[in-house]
Amino acid sequence: MSLTELILLAIGLSMDASAVSISNSLCIKKIKIKHILQMAVMFAVFQGIMPLIGYYAANSFENVIERFDHWIAFILLVIIGGKMIHESITADEEQDCSLFSLTFKLLLVQAVATSIDALAVGVSLSALNVDILYSITIIGIVTFICCTAAILLANRFGNLLGKRAGIVGGLILVGIGVKIFVQHMFFGG
Repeated sequence: MSLTELILLAIGLSMDASAVSISNSLCIKKIKIKHILQMAVMFAVFQGIMPLIGYYAANSFENVIERFDHWIAFILLVIIGGKMIHESITADEEQDCSLFSLTFKLLLVQAVATSIDALAVGVSLSALNVDILYSITIIGIVTFICCTAAILLANRFGNLLGKRAGIVGGLILVGIGVKIFVQHMFFGG
């Protein structure tokens, strides 16, 4: 696999994590470097670790991963997105997304949900007999860059949305979950 192909693969894998980063950022009034690092590092680490796990577990778990990855991602993202929408609708006008809290637990669930596809990619990388450490390093770096860019863009435009930011963010998460589910169920992706 060439570097160009690997970067394109990494960009594709990072899109869900970037969208979730946007969603999170829309609910944080003042983004700090701490928020950027928390999100970008967590997503980058999981986007890198999951292919490694998939790579080494390729022979044992390939069928299980492919059968359930879309269900897990769908359920987690719909629950998180639905919760964000509900909290935004029921919040007072002055609170906007104040009920949103960027916790380690939330980021962990989001990172797992958005990186399950990367687990399956690891299985594919095993079949291609690539240098897995090099590959996951590129995937992690690209994910970090994409998430950071997404957060900065969301921060720039998110304040314009006010209370609707949480609704938009929640809809993004639900949309990602539905996309993953439909893609796997109907298009073999």
